Amino acid sequence: MKVASLHIHPVKSMRALDVDRAGIETRGLVGDRRWLVTDGESGFLTQRTCSVLAKIDAVYEGAALRLSDGETECVVDPPAGGDRRQVTVWKDQVSAAAAGQGASDWLCGVLDRAVRLFYMDDDSRRMTSGNWGNTRPVSFADGYPLLVTTTASLAALNEAIVANGGEGVSMACFRPNIVIDGADPWAEDFWKVIRIGGVEIELLKPCDRCVVTTLDPATGEKLGREPLKTLNMLRRSAHSDLSGAVLFGWNAAPLGEGVLAVGDAVEIIERRPEGWPLA
Repeated sequence: MKVASLHIHPVKSMRALDVDRAGIETRGLVGDRRWLVTDGESGFLTQRTCSVLAKIDAVYEGAALRLSDGETECVVDPPAGGDRRQVTVWKDQVSAAAAGQGASDWLCGVLDRAVRLFYMDDDSRRMTSGNWGNTRPVSFADGYPLLVTTTASLAALNEAIVANGGEGVSMACFRPNIVIDGADPWAEDFWKVIRIGGVEIELLKPCDRCVVTTLDPATGEKLGREPLKTLNMLRRSAHSDLSGAVLFGWNAAPLGEGVLAVGDAVEIIERRPEGWPLA
């Protein structure tokens, strides 16, 4: 098995950035979801309620962030202290550094609503819930530092979607960080710890999927009911703590730091013999 692709999302819910190499730290891939757009009340925004975010490219240029909607752009430097606010990500309150007013004004124009841009600097602290394993540092990701998927599982899902009369979906719909090639379909249900590039990664729980997977990852437009329709038949959780959730990919956390690269070998260090229960 090997790493097929690596993806970071500089700003939560904006377009993914495909990379050949990425540093990995306790929060996840370096640069992943360290920026966040909030509404006027400091609550986080995602494509669930603001699908236009999917149309914005976010690219790192050194430490700076370049945002573009295809017509205009804005370059944002990481805030240096100064204005800090408490931002809300699900149930978490996180101290974050506010970007300058120019970045907020640009985003307000693109999104046509009042918003602010925030950065998770080294003074920010957010931890996983501890419901699945030990608490660990995490970025502005929904809940865990990494999302791991496999090409074989996507192929199996798309085969089932087509058999049900639908059109297959791209891996981008699932917004993964690490995509693995060379495994059997759904083999990841039986992995507990893997090693890539010398870094061990613990798979903590399967990822329960939401309506964002049904949006075009490049435009935010609604594509239909897939892949949730087929996942509901194929991958519905029977675990008491995730009862009825539809699953694709695994939430994971690094157990060390290092560098990952496309093409790196993937080793299974520890297995989960019982797999994951499905309804």
